[in-house]
Amino acid sequence: MSPAIASNRRRKIVLGALTVLLHLLVLDWFSSQLGKPREAPAQGEVPPLEARLLRTPEPQPVAPAQPVPLPQPRLAPPPLPQLPPEPVELAQAEPDGPVADGAGEGALTPEAGPAPAGTEAAGQGRAAIAAADVQSSQTGAQAQAQQAAEPAIKPEAKPAVEARRYKVDLPPAADIKLDVARTDANGTRWSGDALLSWTLTPTSYKIRVEAGITVVFAHVNLLTVTSEGTVGDEGFMPSLMTEKRRGRSMTATHFNRKDGRLSFSASQATYPLVWGAQDKASLPLQLTAIARGDPQQLSGNIDILVGEDRDASVFSFVVLGQEQIDTAMGKIATWHLARPPKPGSYNSRLDLWLAPDYGWMPVQIRNLEASGAVTTQTVNNIVMKNSGS
Repeated sequence: MSPAIASNRRRKIVLGALTVLLHLLVLDWFSSQLGKPREAPAQGEVPPLEARLLRTPEPQPVAPAQPVPLPQPRLAPPPLPQLPPEPVELAQAEPDGPVADGAGEGALTPEAGPAPAGTEAAGQGRAAIAAADVQSSQTGAQAQAQQAAEPAIKPEAKPAVEARRYKVDLPPAADIKLDVARTDANGTRWSGDALLSWTLTPTSYKIRVEAGITVVFAHVNLLTVTSEGTVGDEGFMPSLMTEKRRGRSMTATHFNRKDGRLSFSASQATYPLVWGAQDKASLPLQLTAIARGDPQQLSGNIDILVGEDRDASVFSFVVLGQEQIDTAMGKIATWHLARPPKPGSYNSRLDLWLAPDYGWMPVQIRNLEASGAVTTQTVNNIVMKNSGS
């Protein structure tokens, strides 16, 4: 064996012996560490993370949410008056149609299924509009014939005694858009839309009421009433009201404040112009102004002289209480006012719902005619405007 090979073998033997020795020392050290208690970590040293399995608690049933009470008007209603059970003498029913005379009514269209498309739909629309024109013309002719046949109303006809005086606060200018639904005495149903719009300046006002129907793709306006005048301690003080119904001539009602007379273009009747007198367009907003002035005034009889297209009478309202009504704007808390029929003066019933949370604005108006036809206008939107716009 050569010396180089012998030297290499000796190195391998020495390295193997050292390796075995180091393994024995490591095993001995591990054996000594087994069973020793764990030392607490030094201050400031982060202890090792531990993972533990915990039992998940049983889920508890959730109690149902309590219903939120609907808002109520801020003031308690006055004592409810007892309405006299007077029988209503039915007036001669007017021909059923899109529009009939009476306070608070709107223009309506029959309820129908989906309109046909294309040329057939357009033809049906033109036919429906033509039918409405014919019906309106017939109604207008009948009204004119009836007016010619009737004796002229005796001038200086005197309504009831002068109405109460009220503290008023005029509502700010706005547009109230309404959905209109009508059921004629024979059960025919109509639907449409209406707008009550008014503007104010420090000394004057203008009110516009429109009502119409939609036939297929065409909108047909059937009624426009305007009112203009001044504003003051009486609230709305009309000077002129005009009314135009489709197929009829425009009529005008004059509130001549210089002469203190109330007169009409469609009749010879005249009346003394009393404090707080209104027309059909300004009446709902005048009731709003009275409620805004002091809600406690909504008690007893609320008497207002109202000039219509060819006559005038004192409308006597009573408060029936507080109600929640359903509208396209959601549930609204209201005060319900009603003008019951009064034989000899008017044979229809007029109901209004004023909303305290919306500045006491009229959010629903319903008219029940002597013939049995019912027209209801319900708010679907209120848009505030700048004064004088």
